[in-house]
Amino acid sequence: MRTIKLLLAYDGTEFVGWQRQPTGISIQAVLEDALSRIEGGPVTVAGAGRTDAGVHAAGQVASARVALTLDGPTLRRALNAVLPRTLRVLDVEERPDGFHARFSAHSKTYEYRIVNGPVASPFSHRFAWHVPYRLEVARMQEAARLLEGTHDFSAFRSTGADVHTTMRTILRSVVECRAARGAGLVDIVLPGGTVLVYEVTATGFLRHMVRAIVGTLVEIGAGRMAPADLRALLDRRRRDAAGPTAPAAGLCLARVDYGEAPAPVAAQR
Repeated sequence: MRTIKLLLAYDGTEFVGWQRQPTGISIQAVLEDALSRIEGGPVTVAGAGRTDAGVHAAGQVASARVALTLDGPTLRRALNAVLPRTLRVLDVEERPDGFHARFSAHSKTYEYRIVNGPVASPFSHRFAWHVPYRLEVARMQEAARLLEGTHDFSAFRSTGADVHTTMRTILRSVVECRAARGAGLVDIVLPGGTVLVYEVTATGFLRHMVRAIVGTLVEIGAGRMAPADLRALLDRRRRDAAGPTAPAAGLCLARVDYGEAPAPVAAQR
């Protein structure tokens, strides 16, 4: 048996998320079924991040234990030949025993895209949130920086999620304006609009945490909240005081980073 690491990208629009569900098609189920066909027996796949329904990935990482002897490029070709076109294996490599896509991760980076302008391109709705009213980017940037560090993110989590702690450490939190083609799509923005990207790197995330942060940043950019209010939200720990949960379509797992020693994120989402 050997441990393999798979680098994945997918359009999450039609999936119910990463994790297997009683109904609907999940990334995990499709990938496990494809690997099991090649292996000739059941294979369990672990993902670095449990992306929710409608959330995308450009750099998801998965790991599995297999007996097959195919080299990385051959296995990649074999998987992509049977996987749906909305899910691609970008790379396959063998890793030492003990490597785990989730528990060995040092940090994960998510990006959230907002199309800000009076009219959104028809090519953007699967991959971005259209906000038609004016957003003050400088206010959003100021607020985003306040999230860096270790805080209790109770105000930015979904209720009912089973976690041991709501403390999380954000290493980087920035809002950037990017060119239309920087979003990876053709003509995602029509004249008069722009793409705002919220990029956040952390050692772990709560469920819907990034989307709740984005919803709050949009409230701040629209002038309905002040940047300083975000700091108060961290202290008050009340979800109902923060902004709405942004739509899933704008969120993408950009990359997963692995350090020399695994970070203590086993209990974190």
